[in-house]
Amino acid sequence: MRGRILRDIRARRAVSKNELQRTIWRYMSRNTTLEPQVRMQAQLALSRLPREACPTAIKNRCIATGRGRGVFNKWKLCRFQFRIRALNGELPGVDKASW
Repeated sequence: MRGRILRDIRARRAVSKNELQRTIWRYMSRNTTLEPQVRMQAQLALSRLPREACPTAIKNRCIATGRGRGVFNKWKLCRFQFRIRALNGELPGVDKASW
């Protein structure tokens, strides 16, 4: 599971590193007022960026277990770890509901 977490961290770093460059190439390739040759060069430059630099490579994962499903974004924990830590009082502002 640690490998999945490390892969996700690596993908997040690559996305943040290439974000500005990717945005520039993407807008240049979609701008219809530019010459077709310039647009084609921008599209080729966009395709030459690393595959991990694509924002869709990022998946929210639990920081404790690496689980990819049932992750609460605010705490970055899966539902199992969230419940365990909330019952132990490790999450500030989270109380067990009772009615």
